[in-house]
Amino acid sequence: MGTRRSSIRPLPGDGLTRSTAQPGATTAAVDAALLDVVRDCGAARGLLYVLPPSGDALWLQALTGAPREMATPWTRVALSDQVPVADAVREGRLVWIADMEEMARRYPRTALVLPYAFALAAAPLSAQGSPVGGLALLWPGAHPPRLSAGERAALDAGCRRLGDLLGRTSEAFHAHDEPRILPHPSYTRVPPAEAGELAAFIARLPGGACALEVTGRITFVTPEAARLLGADADDLIGALPWEALPWMAVPEIEEHYRAALLSEQPTAFRALRPPDSLLLFELYPDPSGISVRISPAAPADELSPGPLRSAAGSAEPTTGPGRAGLLYHLMHLAGTLTEAVGVQDVADQTADQLTPALGATAIALMAPREGRLKILCHRGYDADLMQYFDDLPLTADTPAVRVLDTCSPHFFATFDELQGAYPHAVHLDDKASWAFLPLVASGHAVGSLVLAYDRPQHFPPSERAALTALVGLVGQALERGRLYDTQYAVAHRLQAALLPRQLPEVAGLSAVARYRPAGHGLEVGGDFYDLIRLDDTTAAAAIGDVQGHDVDAAALMGQVRAAVHGHAAAGAAPGDVLGTTNRLLDDLDSGRFASCLYARLDLARGMACLAGAGHPPAVLRHPDGSTEVLRVPPGLLLGVERTAEYPAVEVPFLPGSVLVLYTDGLIERPGLDPDVAVDALAELVARADPADLDDMADRLIRHAGEPVDDVALFLIRRGPATPGRSVG
Repeated sequence: MGTRRSSIRPLPGDGLTRSTAQPGATTAAVDAALLDVVRDCGAARGLLYVLPPSGDALWLQALTGAPREMATPWTRVALSDQVPVADAVREGRLVWIADMEEMARRYPRTALVLPYAFALAAAPLSAQGSPVGGLALLWPGAHPPRLSAGERAALDAGCRRLGDLLGRTSEAFHAHDEPRILPHPSYTRVPPAEAGELAAFIARLPGGACALEVTGRITFVTPEAARLLGADADDLIGALPWEALPWMAVPEIEEHYRAALLSEQPTAFRALRPPDSLLLFELYPDPSGISVRISPAAPADELSPGPLRSAAGSAEPTTGPGRAGLLYHLMHLAGTLTEAVGVQDVADQTADQLTPALGATAIALMAPREGRLKILCHRGYDADLMQYFDDLPLTADTPAVRVLDTCSPHFFATFDELQGAYPHAVHLDDKASWAFLPLVASGHAVGSLVLAYDRPQHFPPSERAALTALVGLVGQALERGRLYDTQYAVAHRLQAALLPRQLPEVAGLSAVARYRPAGHGLEVGGDFYDLIRLDDTTAAAAIGDVQGHDVDAAALMGQVRAAVHGHAAAGAAPGDVLGTTNRLLDDLDSGRFASCLYARLDLARGMACLAGAGHPPAVLRHPDGSTEVLRVPPGLLLGVERTAEYPAVEVPFLPGSVLVLYTDGLIERPGLDPDVAVDALAELVARADPADLDDMADRLIRHAGEPVDDVALFLIRRGPATPGRSVG
């Protein structure tokens, strides 16, 4: 049971060829070996996987004791999948799952698809030290919590035999073939002479009887059973009940069949045969199939939900919505959590979805922060009560804290049970039952969830497993949300640090800037702006956009902005500033490009000298209120061609003029011609009040609506300094 890691590599050889063994004989040997290990281990079901030489996925080749449809979700299993057989092969060790609660805790997605009582062992198959496949065996839910010494010895011997066979043949690697369905080794057929006597014996018993094979198809039916079902016996033989009888085509009936087959525990359910015949079905399973007794239900029975009784007579109360309704909510929750971003979003979506799905009347979701347990959200609880439990130290002896340490759920059907485990507990709410569930991700608890119910709940094993599996999905989403929040904070702090915190004071100039990220998510952009004081009468302004929306783009933006700032401060001409920055970007070999527009403002001469590198043109508002689009000679984007040149042009920059610099997010719209968009921007600038640059900037940003790209906007006004040197 110890952990041993092995490398995943194909066996030596050419292509798929491993030997010249005859295909038919080898297949028979592999199938016989599978049935032998199933029989020797006393297992109810067995699934054999092979690992093709590509080594990226396991393919189901043969199974026994279960219908093909039940194994469909796992016909192909990627080695990276979080399922038992993939873990066993990838890590080179035996994976043992003792019961449905452990399955729910360790493999929540598998448990949601198979929420039944069974034990499972998954083992790797190897040949010459290389993995060639995997074996999964299933036992009924009544199996002891550990493999016996005999079972382990039989399993090890069977794995060695199967590994040796698979290592000597290429025949098993027909990955896209349908898996072979083998009769279970315990299955025996009755000789024809005896079959008639058995059929007569069964027909004389009261009620009706039928037999189902592992696929669910009817193999035997008595005349009385056919009469009760309202069908001809010939039409029933070989058919699935829910196909031959339309009134049985409901998910709950097929679900009872699956539960009985996998758990091998007798169970019973009732169904109404139209118009008013209420029938009782008693299911008695074994590895070869299910025997079914059919009888009229007692007149006192009703169709209202009630307990399902096993053959031993124990009752398992049903709580909350039916499985079909639960699956609907779970699918909705899974889809919602896929789109949720951030811890708070995950918490809110979980609380909103789980309360109706599970029939709970109150829910609280908590996560540890700085040594204390903080309540992220709650529903159905009074705010004052939540404040009482908020910010508990992680040393507190409470079930919400305890499940974080143990990663095991706690269920309390009554307050007496809760107080028995926690003597200092006080009944502060009006709830009758509670479930305290750990939110587990990557093997550790990232939070805890409390479900409370107004009416007593008994939490049978199936419900405990379903709840544990469900919160496993929530735990993984919560961990993703935590990572998202961390990355978002780091990325945006980085971007904020790379932009000017405050624009410098330059006599004779007023300037404001705005930065607005596009959309949602972790995306950070490479948009930047800068104002550089060169001397008492000269300044420089720059705006640019580095390709990409990630941390790398933001980091590269910082380097480009620093290069522009440094060369400008050294007194370089506009074209030379861009040319030198272009060569730097080429040296960095980042594989990304950047646009930039640089303007040198000479207040003594009343002129502005501009050079551009693939950037949208600036807009100049003249003192008389007219506007002009400054279309400088085109230059290549920075980083495209090392020897590119960037010619510059001069334009008047008189007192009262406003220079408008921006990135393409301000004007870019799907289907809108860029020239038309720039002209519309110029008209908007003409109508704005140049005396209030803050108001002008806000108007231009609002005009952009919901941008498809990040927006940087930089307004510079020449004239007496006016209030408004803000960065927003």
